[in-house]
Amino acid sequence: MNVSIGVSNRHVHLTKEHLEILFGKDYKLEKKSDLNQPGQYSSTSLVTLKTEKDEINNVRVLGPVRDYTQVEISKTDAYKLGINPPIRNSGDIKGSSKITIIGPKGRVDLNEGCIIATRHIHILPKQVKAYNLEGIEKVNVKINGEKGGIITNVYLKVSDESYFEMHLDTDDANAHLVKNGDIGEIL
Repeated sequence: MNVSIGVSNRHVHLTKEHLEILFGKDYKLEKKSDLNQPGQYSSTSLVTLKTEKDEINNVRVLGPVRDYTQVEISKTDAYKLGINPPIRNSGDIKGSSKITIIGPKGRVDLNEGCIIATRHIHILPKQVKAYNLEGIEKVNVKINGEKGGIITNVYLKVSDESYFEMHLDTDDANAHLVKNGDIGEIL
């Protein structure tokens, strides 16, 4: 079966506390554009990611605020920053890389929270059943095209609030010349 692909660039998810440290008291995220996942959006707010080695400016904050602060980068970003974050599912930040987030009003020094997000497919429970994927944690996805291939270890992220879509980071997408809206085939 086919699945739409979304390419995920580096971004940050913030708690309300960290949002206010970075942008000021009672600061609210302003929506730039909706993301395909229900209730999720790209905000107009930007931060800088900093390590002892280097920094990356103009990193987008995604909304809404969360119960944890998380930085998601690619391996290429990690090389630039001189860190080695683990590949993890979103929210699994225990023991992950430390990083500093700098905003216009302050900074947050995270002892953990920076990850490279796993390849994953957002999927509804009824789709898992309909597509005979019950009991399956990971799938392979075929990408067609000049630099096509098989992407392995794509986790199924099952949720009642999902838009059926595979998320790849920019490194995976660039390796296969994939852009937002392209189609992959779950094998």
